[in-house]
Amino acid sequence: MPMLTQIADGLAEGRLIPFLGPGILSLDGPAPVPDSPQALAAFFAARVALPKRVRGNVWATAQYIEGARHRQTVRALMREAFAPPLRPNALHRLMARARPPLVVSAWYDRALETALAGSVGWGGVAGTSRHGIGPAGSPDRWWKTCDAAGRAVPDEVADTWSTLVYRPHGAVEPDADMLVSDSDYVEVLTEIDIQTPIPPAVKERRTGRGFLFLGCRFDDQMLRIFARQIMKRSQAPHYAVLDGAPTRNEARFLTEQGITRIDASLADLVSALAGERV
Repeated sequence: MPMLTQIADGLAEGRLIPFLGPGILSLDGPAPVPDSPQALAAFFAARVALPKRVRGNVWATAQYIEGARHRQTVRALMREAFAPPLRPNALHRLMARARPPLVVSAWYDRALETALAGSVGWGGVAGTSRHGIGPAGSPDRWWKTCDAAGRAVPDEVADTWSTLVYRPHGAVEPDADMLVSDSDYVEVLTEIDIQTPIPPAVKERRTGRGFLFLGCRFDDQMLRIFARQIMKRSQAPHYAVLDGAPTRNEARFLTEQGITRIDASLADLVSALAGERV
């Protein structure tokens, strides 16, 4: 399969950047944590009475809870949602072996970091919420850089790592600093077109490389905006594994961004890639 060979070679040679969405969590069967924005919205709805207007939209749901019950409630619910143990699956282990220069992990779990634990030469940069930053807060606080042990380090340390894990939405652990409510995204979306919230290390490592989208759907405007801006100034080819027909918005997005759709299940692709030289 020529396309599979191209993907395997691109990963092995560091020319393709894996972009991991929440769908990868159900690779081995039903995930113990929410594995989509819709699943996370349903988790919130099962614990908090919500008005009809926000149901099903995770960002609006989190915003309602934040306004009605304070930010700490949102953090507590996120910790509860992602508390069940989550072991790295075959895809996480594949990424840990391939060690690409950049991996985008666009969900709130830390299974990839667990798969990387014990190896050296890697660290992460994660988007942070500007909630409560106030007028005295730093106007440059868009992300934080942490080493493999989770310790905050200066941004320039990332230049020394062979693998950088980028979490644009943040993560539940270790301190539940993440983007999840509408208000979290307001300033980010205002600035993202001029790339201010994108860390310099990510901008540098995406240059001249393509993206491989795994476990991602593009049926949500927020997710399309983030994917488009993170891809900016990268270089084709780009691929996306989408099992089943894309929606109209997804098909338009794939065409606009020059992303080749691979009509296969994630499990089949991972199994095939595992047999290639990655």
